[in-house]
Amino acid sequence: MQAKAQARHIRIAPRKVRLVIDLIRGKQVGEAISILRHTSKAASPVLEKLLNSAIANAEHNYEMDPNSLVIAQAYVDEGPTMKRFRPRAMGRASRINKRTSHITLVVSEK
Repeated sequence: MQAKAQARHIRIAPRKVRLVIDLIRGKQVGEAISILRHTSKAASPVLEKLLNSAIANAEHNYEMDPNSLVIAQAYVDEGPTMKRFRPRAMGRASRINKRTSHITLVVSEK
């Protein structure tokens, strides 16, 4: 049995989120939460909130024991990119890409 939680259109680049998500993939839930609490990256609070949501989904929807949960899958997909322009010299403009992420966490009992 698996429980899933998704966060979509998060305003952090997927490359930056993958650095943090690689730290918790395959870990037990309690250990993953403590890792996220002590990681000083912008994606850490977002991932902690998402992990708590996945735990709540497992507990409420599937009657799983929260103490025996493991992160089965954790991945980040690229969301839509917002394109912005910045003025440059001699009347030109350069594009700035503001990237977004779709984060998915799947927890299961070990």
